[in-house]
Amino acid sequence: MIPVADLTYGEPAQQAVAALLARSNRLGSDPKNTNYAGGNASAKGTGTDPVTGRPTELMWVKGSGGDLGTLTEAGLAVLRLDPLRALAGVYPGVEREDEMVAAFDFCAFGKGGAAPSIDTAMHGLVEAAHVDHLHPDAGIAFATAADGEKLTRECFGDRVAWAPWRRPGFQLGLDIAAIKRERPEAIGVILGGHGITAWGQTSDECEARSLEIIAAAQKFIDDRGAPRPFGHMVVEPLPETERRARAAALAPVIRGLASTDKPQLGHFTDSAAVLEFVGSQRLPALAALGTSCPDHFLRTKVRPMVLDLPPSAPIEDVIARLRELHAAYREEYLAYYERYATPGSPPMRGADPAIVLVPGVGMFSYGADKQTARVAGEFYVNAINVMRGAEAISAYAPIPESEKFRIEYWELEEAKLRRRPAPKPLAGRIALVTGGGSGIGRATAQRLAAEGACVVVADRDAEAAAQVAAELGSADVAVPATADVTSEADVLAAFADAALAFGGVDLVVNNAGLSISKPLTETTTADWDLLHDVMARGSFLVSREAAKTMTAQGMGGDIVYIVSKNAVFAGPSNVAYGAAKADQAHQVRLLAAELGGIGVRVNGVNPDGVVRGSGIFAGGWGASRAAVYGVPESELGAFYAQRTLLKKEVLPEHIAAAVFALCGGNLPLTTGLLIPVDAGVAAAFLR
Repeated sequence: MIPVADLTYGEPAQQAVAALLARSNRLGSDPKNTNYAGGNASAKGTGTDPVTGRPTELMWVKGSGGDLGTLTEAGLAVLRLDPLRALAGVYPGVEREDEMVAAFDFCAFGKGGAAPSIDTAMHGLVEAAHVDHLHPDAGIAFATAADGEKLTRECFGDRVAWAPWRRPGFQLGLDIAAIKRERPEAIGVILGGHGITAWGQTSDECEARSLEIIAAAQKFIDDRGAPRPFGHMVVEPLPETERRARAAALAPVIRGLASTDKPQLGHFTDSAAVLEFVGSQRLPALAALGTSCPDHFLRTKVRPMVLDLPPSAPIEDVIARLRELHAAYREEYLAYYERYATPGSPPMRGADPAIVLVPGVGMFSYGADKQTARVAGEFYVNAINVMRGAEAISAYAPIPESEKFRIEYWELEEAKLRRRPAPKPLAGRIALVTGGGSGIGRATAQRLAAEGACVVVADRDAEAAAQVAAELGSADVAVPATADVTSEADVLAAFADAALAFGGVDLVVNNAGLSISKPLTETTTADWDLLHDVMARGSFLVSREAAKTMTAQGMGGDIVYIVSKNAVFAGPSNVAYGAAKADQAHQVRLLAAELGGIGVRVNGVNPDGVVRGSGIFAGGWGASRAAVYGVPESELGAFYAQRTLLKKEVLPEHIAAAVFALCGGNLPLTTGLLIPVDAGVAAAFLR
C-alpha cells in the first residue's frame, strides 16, 4: 500500500497545469525526446472541490491518444489522487488489468477531461509531483538491448534504475512506484522493451532529469557504439531523380496491395536513415525482428514487408515480386493472429503491411488517412534509430511476439479506435483537380477536401496552385502541382507528385480550360488549336494517366469532366470552344465504356454562365460574351440567370457540389452521365 503521508502536493491548480503544458510542449516538439503522440506527462497539485469548497489533491495527465507537442488543457485527464491511490488496495492482479482503466472513471474530478490512458497509474502512484514517460530513440535502444540492464548500470550507475518488460498498466505503475520508494537516489527508470520514466518535485526538475537520461544514453551510444551497427551497405541508393521516379512508379501498385482489406493512404520517405537501413547487410534479419516499443508497432504492425530485389531489377519483375511478397505477408500475418488470438480477442483488423521497405528507393507507409500514414513512417524511422543504437552497443532484442500481439489486439487499443470520429464520405481518397488555382477548380478542390479527400491542386499558375493548397490545410490535406495540361511531361509529373504525396490517385477532375469567343470567319487556326489543346488534348492526357494509375492500384476510381452546356447548345460566335467541349463530352461516353471493366466511373458536369470567381470570364471571355449579348460585362451573370428556367445565377460551388454528388458514394452505379448545372437552359437539355 502506498504511504499516504508521503503524498501531499500543494502547488495550485493553475500553476501546476501551466507548468505541465509548457513542459509537455517542449519535450514533445523535439523528436529526440519522444515520437508523435508517444509518451505522457503529469503534474499533481491542489484544486478546490466545487461541492465542499475545500482543497483537494488532483493529478493532471495527458489523456489517451493525445500528443505532447501540441497538448492543450482540453487534452488532460483530471483525477482525484485519494481514490486513485486507493485503487492499489483493490487491484485484482494482472489477469484483470483492463478493469483498472474503467476504474479511473470513478476517480475523475468534475467531468474528468480527456479519457485517461493506460499509463495513468504510473503517474498517479509514483511519489513525485511531476512525472514524464517518454519514448526517446536513445532510451529505447537501451530498453531493447540484449543486455540492457547491465548497460543501464554502466551508463547511469545508481542514478537510473532498470525495470524489466511489463505491459503498460496498473501493475507497471506499482512497479515504478516501488522503485521510486526503494531507490531514493534514482531520478528515473529505463523500462525494458519500452522507454523511460523520470520524475521530479518541480516541473523544471522533472524535465531536466528526462533530458539528462536521454542525453546520457545518446552519449554512451556515440562514445561506445560500433561504427557500422547495420553492417556494410549492400544496396546503394539510386540517384535522387531516378529514385523518386522509381518510387512514383511503384507507389500506386504498393498502395493497391496495402489496401486489399480497406483503402489506405500512403506516404513515401527516402531520408538518409531510411536509405542506410534498407540498403544494409542487416536489413533482412533486423526487419524480421520487428519493432519493440508499443507505440511503434501499434502503428507499423509487427514487422514490415521487405522487397528482396535490387533497384536495378526491371520494374515488371519488381511488381510481380511485390505481389508474391504481399500474398506471403498476408498468410504470415494471419498465422500470427491465429497463434495468439483468444476467444476474447478483437477481430483481425487487416492483414496488409503498414510499412514496405524497398532497397535503394526508400520506405512506403500506410494508414487510414495521410497523417496516420506519415506518422507510421515516422515511427518506423524511430524504430530504425532504436535498432541502430541497440546494435551499436549490444544486440537488438525486442519484446516477444506474443507480447506484441497482446498490445496490438488489446481491448483498450480497440477502445481508442472506437473513439475516433466517423470518416467523412471521401476519406481515404486522393483527388487531382486540374485548373485548381481559381474558379470552378478552386471551389471543387475546397469541396473535395471538406468531404475528406486529399487533394492535388494542379494548375499552370504555380503561385495560384500553392495558394489554394495552403488554403485547404497542411501537406497532409493538399499539395500543389505545377502543370500545363497540354504538356505530356507536366501531366506525368503531376501524377508523380500525387503518388509521392499520397500514394496514387482515385478521383480526377478535368477542369482546366479557357475560352475564346469569335465568329467563325474571325476564328484563327491558333484559336482552334489552343482550345482543343487545352480541353480536348489536355483532358485526354490527364485521363490516360489517371487510367494507368487506377489500373495499377486496382481500387477503381472516378474521372469527372467539367464540360459545358455549349457541348450541346449551338450558340453564336462559339465554334472553337463549343467543338472542344463537345469533344470532352464524348470522351466521357467513350471512357465510361472503356474503363468500367476496371471499376472506374467517368461522368461530367455541364455548367453554364459561371461568371463570379471564374478565371475564364475574368480573362476576356466575359467581355466577349457580354458584347455578343449586348449587355454590360458587370451584368453578365444576371443576364445569364434571367435566361434560365430557375432565374438563378450559377456559382462555382454549385459545380463543385455536382462533382461531389457524382463521386461521394450516393451514385455508385452511375457512369457515362452528363449533369446539367445551368439553372435550366431548355435549349441545352440532353436528348
